[in-house]
Amino acid sequence: MIPARYASTRLPGKPLIDLGGLPMIVRVVEQARRTPGISDVVVATDDTRVRDAVEAHGGIAVMTRADHRSGTDRLAEVAASLTCDIVVNVQGDEPLIDPSMIAQALAPFANPAVEMTTLCRRLTDVEEFLNPNVVKAVVGQDGFALYFSRAAVPFDRAAAGPPGRHAEVPPLAFKHIGLYAYRRATVLRLAALAPTALEETEMLEQLRALEHGIRIKVVQTELDSIGVDTEADVARVRALLAASPAVSPVRPVHDHAQP
Repeated sequence: MIPARYASTRLPGKPLIDLGGLPMIVRVVEQARRTPGISDVVVATDDTRVRDAVEAHGGIAVMTRADHRSGTDRLAEVAASLTCDIVVNVQGDEPLIDPSMIAQALAPFANPAVEMTTLCRRLTDVEEFLNPNVVKAVVGQDGFALYFSRAAVPFDRAAAGPPGRHAEVPPLAFKHIGLYAYRRATVLRLAALAPTALEETEMLEQLRALEHGIRIKVVQTELDSIGVDTEADVARVRALLAASPAVSPVRPVHDHAQP
């Protein structure tokens, strides 16, 4: 499922930005459709313009309330009416997301004890590590999340320079990639919970799950995606599509598998 809100402070109408001849939201749908094992791709939106764009390209879109605080809450509204086992939350502003990343997030559900999953990638760039817009994942030896933060964690005391800042990225530093998969019952439970103190402090909704004891399995990946938040991001994606159309070839959406 792809939550898609029309309003955006930095990029108004972001889901409908043209990327190589297709609205961005349709690009995301096309990428998600390529994931083996999924039964369907659904866009959850609060705006008829987004719904109409998806349906014009043969996709499925469901209208939701406009007052949701997060994409997870929007997704849960739709998931409540679905008959399915697992719901994947794909960000609506990642038009080049690799379907393999979705498959990686789904793999741990072979274990019936797993309720929720996400992805991370090892960090190697110091500036990225120090950037509060890059969320870091702290992962235990069992592969489950201990914490997520905008701060530069974990703090390597031995390697930090005199100002208390890292000159190098600690070997246990991971970038969190905001792709989630949940058992249907888990996402419904999560959306019913009130926002928590840590969630509101860091402005990271996944902390709500941890604070309420929902364990998050973190899958390490070598892959990454490009989130479109600025005009510079739009230009970058358009350049990539122009240089390598095979990254996201235009295909009709209406031939997708039915539920």
